Amino acid sequence: MALITCDFYSDVLEVSTSMTVLLPQQTRTQIGMSGAPGHGEPPVLYLLHGLSDDHTTWVRRTSIERYAAPLGLAVVMPAVHRSFYADEVHGHRYWTFLSQELSQVVSSFFRVSQRQEDTYVAGLSMGGYGALKWALREPDRFAGVASMSGALDVVRMPERPERAGLVERVFGGMPGPQDDVLALVASADVEALPPVHLSCGTDDELVEGNRVFARAAREAGVQLTEDFRPGEHEWGFWDTEIQSVLDWLPGLST
Repeated sequence: MALITCDFYSDVLEVSTSMTVLLPQQTRTQIGMSGAPGHGEPPVLYLLHGLSDDHTTWVRRTSIERYAAPLGLAVVMPAVHRSFYADEVHGHRYWTFLSQELSQVVSSFFRVSQRQEDTYVAGLSMGGYGALKWALREPDRFAGVASMSGALDVVRMPERPERAGLVERVFGGMPGPQDDVLALVASADVEALPPVHLSCGTDDELVEGNRVFARAAREAGVQLTEDFRPGEHEWGFWDTEIQSVLDWLPGLST
C-alpha cells in the first residue's frame, strides 16, 4: 500500500491540519505483503483516533496497513485533536470539518469511491464515539459503522472533575442531543441506519456505557453486532479488534 501523510489547509478550521492515508497498490514482487486494489475507485474507511492520539496513531500502534492491503481498502485517518468530533464551543468546528469538508478534500486529492455502499467509518474510544455520532447523524453516508471501546456516555462526562475543562471547552457544559449517541439512536430512522459493530473489553472502564448503548440499539431495532470479551482500554485489544471489524465490514469482499 501507499502510506501518505497529507498536510493541507482547512477552510472550515481556518488552519493547516493533517491526515494519514493508506491507498491500495497492486504489487508483484513485494515480499510478505499482498495488494488487491481491484477495478475502479477503491472503497474507503474513515478511521478515527482517540482522545490522546492523532492521525498517525493507528499506523504506529497497529498493523492496519497489513490488514487493509488484501482488501483493496483505502483508509483515511484525520487529525481532530481533543475535539470529540464536535463543533467546539471554544475552539474549532471539527464536526463540520469531519462531516462536510473532509470527504471533499479526500476526493479532490485521491481516487477513492464516494458511494455509500463503499464507505465505512470506525474508531476507538473518542473515535468510536465520533464514528457512531457521524453515522447516526448522517446514515446515508455509510455502509457500516464500528465503535471500539467507544466513549459513548458523554452526558456523564461533566460529572468527572478531571474532564470539566474539556467538557466546557468542547460542549460549553452539558452535551446536547446532537452530541449524545443515546439520544441519536432513540430518535433515528432505524431503517435508514447502516449496520453497527460494537466492541469493548469487559475490563475497560468504558464497558458499562457500551452496554447501555448496545441495549438501546437493540431495543430500537438497529442491526447490531456485539463483541464484549476480556480486554482493557489498550492497543493490544484494538489491534485485534480492528481485524474483526475489517472482516465484518458489510459488502467488502476479501
